[in-house]
Amino acid sequence: MTDRAPPAAYRPIADLPLTVDAVDYQQFEQDTSSEFTRVTTVFQLRGEGTTGRGEDVTYDTEDHERLAAAIDDGAFPLPTGSFTFDEFSAALDDADLFPREGPERADSFDYRRWGVESAALDLALRQNDTTLPALLDRRHQPVRFVASTRLGDPPSVDRVDEVRSRNPGIGFKLDPTPDWGDELIDELRARDAVRIVDLKGHYEGTEVDNDADPAFYRRIVNGFPDAVVEDPQLTDDTRPVFDGAEGRVSWDSPIHGLDDVAALPWEPSWLNVKPSRFGTLESLLRTIEWALDAGVNCYGGGQFELAVGRGQAQELAALFYPDGPNDLAPSSYNESSLPPELPRSPIAVPAPGDHAGFGF
Repeated sequence: MTDRAPPAAYRPIADLPLTVDAVDYQQFEQDTSSEFTRVTTVFQLRGEGTTGRGEDVTYDTEDHERLAAAIDDGAFPLPTGSFTFDEFSAALDDADLFPREGPERADSFDYRRWGVESAALDLALRQNDTTLPALLDRRHQPVRFVASTRLGDPPSVDRVDEVRSRNPGIGFKLDPTPDWGDELIDELRARDAVRIVDLKGHYEGTEVDNDADPAFYRRIVNGFPDAVVEDPQLTDDTRPVFDGAEGRVSWDSPIHGLDDVAALPWEPSWLNVKPSRFGTLESLLRTIEWALDAGVNCYGGGQFELAVGRGQAQELAALFYPDGPNDLAPSSYNESSLPPELPRSPIAVPAPGDHAGFGF
């Protein structure tokens, strides 16, 4: 994991010519099934009569409001001019992407950096009339996905049943909480619906974090014996819960690059790949390349994207881990009031001639 040569998938992208003349933005807002209002900002990078888009999935509304004010006032210090993609990425190292005030949480630095870099990638591909499959000599494959939802307060199977009434075969990524009792766990297991259980052990100080309680962990690990178990917080008390089950454990929140993978308590069998967590395209592709070479099971993760970010994460999954339990269901699955029909898995891929830029 110490090799710092550019990953093979990054090299053809790094050399793409790129011209950035200006930046604009568009904000999106949606009430979600997790009972919060999601706000995101789409960067629109313009150059040579072309526009590239990328989504900043920072979670705090105040950060988006300050970003909009900075761009409106011409105070967002984005590098402009002619670059290679790699030169533009390097120039972002010195750009203050939170010019008015630092972000509410540290992870937002990576989220905003990814928003800009993904817009730059979209722009570079369009300016050079090429695509990621062409550059990487890979083919899009249909993307298998699961639905991600919380079960309400008090928790019940109602949301699972509601989604399944519109898509009977869909699997789920669920976020257990300590108030899940044995009866609820039995009901969920009887539906054969749960593919991933996310313990949220590394979201300290947020509304969704869970305490590292060994009794709670054991109830979930034993209650869903066929499910992948994501993001436990390992302590002297909880570590024994996973003795012999290490191969079921997946990591998400702690992973922002390959150094974080190396710091895990054991070499992982599973990784949840959320592109925005990595900040830079180079870091993302380095980690994916290592994981595929090491035989690690990867699946894509979503962050309540409201615009182009979801389609971009879906394209990466289509290229690198299409058969994983990808938490990349179309955004209609996140709506607080579900539509009568929901898209079915897998996500079909566009015909080569119908695809441009970055993202589906």
